[in-house]
Amino acid sequence: MTDQCTSTRRISLMASGELRDALTAIKEGKGPAAVAALMAIDPHSWQAIEHRLTALVGSDLRALLFTTAAEADAAASTVG
Repeated sequence: MTDQCTSTRRISLMASGELRDALTAIKEGKGPAAVAALMAIDPHSWQAIEHRLTALVGSDLRALLFTTAAEADAAASTVG
């Protein structure tokens, strides 16, 4: 039996919710909650997420998160 998730690169509904929660936590400055949400994503969905991000933004999720965090830190330092 072949694993359809690997061959079709599908993101599970649960994983999409966890990714949304992680991005929201990052936006709100809740690092531990973001890490917990990202760690809850299953491996097959994680591969599909990285594949789609590479196709859409030319980068992997880790690079995107580092860039977003750096921009958020820069914006926060100019405001406060």
